[in-house]
Amino acid sequence: MPVYRDVGVVLRTHKLGESDRIVTLITQDSGKVRAVAKGVRKTHSRFGSRLEPMSHVQVQLYRGRELDIVNQVELIEIVTSTRAHLEATTDGLAMCEVVEQLAHDRSPSPHLYRMLVGALRQLNVSYSPLLLPALQLRLLAEEGVGLCVDRCVSCGSVDDLDVIDIAAGGTQCGTHRRGMSVSKSALAVLRSIDAGRITSVLSQAEHTDVVVREVTTIGRSAMEHHLERRIRSSSLFEAPRVG
Repeated sequence: MPVYRDVGVVLRTHKLGESDRIVTLITQDSGKVRAVAKGVRKTHSRFGSRLEPMSHVQVQLYRGRELDIVNQVELIEIVTSTRAHLEATTDGLAMCEVVEQLAHDRSPSPHLYRMLVGALRQLNVSYSPLLLPALQLRLLAEEGVGLCVDRCVSCGSVDDLDVIDIAAGGTQCGTHRRGMSVSKSALAVLRSIDAGRITSVLSQAEHTDVVVREVTTIGRSAMEHHLERRIRSSSLFEAPRVG
């Protein structure tokens, strides 16, 4: 079997047999890769602890027809701070879940790898509840389906924008008002994210809880609309849905 090396982030794992796991990674050069890590659930495994979700690793793999086989694993970065923080862990897992859904098997997606590594690195340095929606919205923009937040998507007006219609693709004016209400403060944050000013958004301490909830809801709703499925990892702190 051909052997190759790559760097990547572990997105998800699940059990296989008595002692193995199937590991899904987003890699820098090979896109989304699914591989069998043999014996990693045994107590004496050489690299079981290195193949946990959110781990940034360098791997050597044997290429298979459907599943590759993990041969070697070396840690590049350890997300110790993230894993010690429940909300950060939840957001980090949601980031991995979103990237897994966007990526295609064995199709190089360097932007997905690069953006996820950057987001997880920032999450490990300093937790912000706005980091996850910022990543979601920037990923959608990279996919060519980002929200329009500077004009009405129905008529092009730049005035009286106080609603976002996720299905329509962005903000609506008073005349075409349909969707969820958005405050001026939340809209300012969305515009900063859209312009790529993520560092500025994360460094501002004055965001109210209401604004954070608005931006978080919009980011998640936009991504779920695009994926046509719920983001399971985001639901840990959500209130139960009624009806």
